[in-house]
Amino acid sequence: MSQLNYAPTKTNLIKLREDLKFAQQGYELLDQKRNILIIELLTLVDQTITFQQRIEEALAKAYQALENAVLSMGKLKVQHLANGINIKTTITLKSRKVMGVMLPVVDTEFTEKAPYFSPLGTSHWIDGAVEIFKKALKEMGKLAELKVSVLRLANEVRKTIRKVNALEKIAIPDLKDTVTYIQTRLEENERDMFVLMKMVKERLEKKKQHTHT
Repeated sequence: MSQLNYAPTKTNLIKLREDLKFAQQGYELLDQKRNILIIELLTLVDQTITFQQRIEEALAKAYQALENAVLSMGKLKVQHLANGINIKTTITLKSRKVMGVMLPVVDTEFTEKAPYFSPLGTSHWIDGAVEIFKKALKEMGKLAELKVSVLRLANEVRKTIRKVNALEKIAIPDLKDTVTYIQTRLEENERDMFVLMKMVKERLEKKKQHTHT
């Protein structure tokens, strides 16, 4: 902590008091922002872990279903059916704001188009594998959304913490020290002026008395 280089005047005292009030308000707002961002960040981290596990489980089930289809129908038949799948994937990117931070929102939709395979002579494992892969792909979009959001929020949290620390440990203490210093100096000056005026008054009175005598 160190006091700022300001002359001890009433004008500077008023200005510095306003600056201190503004800095304290800024600190309170940034502290609230930091807390909200941290809560949101921790929530998204938990969701990221959950979605990561869900995707891994979904892919494991999808590959198992695919393997079962191959065992049931043969590899060539499964490859032939795979060529007949025509599913259009539409990924929509939007955004949302959390305390001024832009976060992505990923939405994945599927549209099934012809040609498609006939269910006759096919294993139910094929349909199961397709549905699970679609689910996994949809959740991969959500996982990407979460991971980008976590990175952006973590970066904003770091910036906010730096600002909060700068205000709490440097700016506000320096302003307080300077306000105290100027206030003390002004009070000393007022006392000195009072003593001086008192001395002048006493001298004038003595001189007046001497003149009358």
